[in-house]
Amino acid sequence: MDLEAVNEHLTCASWRKSSRSTTNASCVEVAVTPRLVGVRDTKDRDGGTLAFDREQWASFVRSVRA
Repeated sequence: MDLEAVNEHLTCASWRKSSRSTTNASCVEVAVTPRLVGVRDTKDRDGGTLAFDREQWASFVRSVRA
């Protein structure tokens, strides 16, 4: 998927952060779309976004939980 398509998917996405986050904005936000999962810095939302396909993200989450 090219960068323009990634941006299109994530622009309309609903971003969320952990309910355990404090108010100091030192966390990341995650957006889940049908095709991608985006991760960005809460302090610098326009500073760049990491994008993963859903299987890559699921593999990451499984590894963290293990």
